[in-house]
Amino acid sequence: MKKINILIPIYNDWKSAAQLIKNISVVVSEINNFEFHLILINDASTISKPEFKIAKKIKSLKIINIKKNQGHARCIALGIRYLAKNSDFDYTIVMDGDGEDRPEEIEMLIKKIESDQNTSVVAKRIKRSEGIFFQLLYQFHKALTLFFTGKIINFGNYSCLTKDDIFNLSRKESLWSSFSGTLKKNIFKLNTISSTRGNRYFGPSKMSLFKLLIHSFSIIAVFKRTVFIRSIILIIIASYFSTKFPTIVIVFQILLVVFGLIIYLISLREDKKAFLDSDSNKVDVNFLTH
Repeated sequence: MKKINILIPIYNDWKSAAQLIKNISVVVSEINNFEFHLILINDASTISKPEFKIAKKIKSLKIINIKKNQGHARCIALGIRYLAKNSDFDYTIVMDGDGEDRPEEIEMLIKKIESDQNTSVVAKRIKRSEGIFFQLLYQFHKALTLFFTGKIINFGNYSCLTKDDIFNLSRKESLWSSFSGTLKKNIFKLNTISSTRGNRYFGPSKMSLFKLLIHSFSIIAVFKRTVFIRSIILIIIASYFSTKFPTIVIVFQILLVVFGLIIYLISLREDKKAFLDSDSNKVDVNFLTH
């Protein structure tokens, strides 16, 4: 029987986590030939975690408590590093803990992985639940990413990764800053399922405009060399039009330089030492099993 880990980062949203675990239990109860293990990364929550009960189909629940708040992406990176070192498994599902990654789609991920057992699967967003303004910004983010990196990144964290890909990602320092960017850059073949973004179980979305910008730039920063090369080419091309449109060209070139500087600064989040030493941030591991 194959073993699947479900990796979920959590910061304070224990009420949603409890609901998610219940919903996951219902979904996996209908799935045969796999055993499931939940791993929650407690991102130094300031709210006490509840006592969890797990259904029989879920063989174990680990809560990895870390002493310093790291943020969503770094919790996933820490969890992947932990799994690469400590777990015997076949696949790992990465998902958010607030309900926006719908547990109903776990079965779709697993069916896809069964049809091609050596290829990781990502959940491609075909429908989102946010307002029009956020969706417009998201479309702009995808277009900007494609323009500067040549990559279409239309997925988030929700994915089912093979063991080999987990080991591969666990050595990439850019994972400390962006999960989806690192996955797209280093895993050359990915299968997809069509996914609908769900609604949060409790409370408003925590994704502010500032966090959205950091998230977008962090993805692009994974491909910083490509970004810099394309920016230089655009600056050179624009200079040929400087006699006809001097003001427009100068503004355009300044914007490219500013954008390149922002990407460089964001890329500094890829802290190799902090990533490789992330285990030292772990306080303890709570373990519940049947």
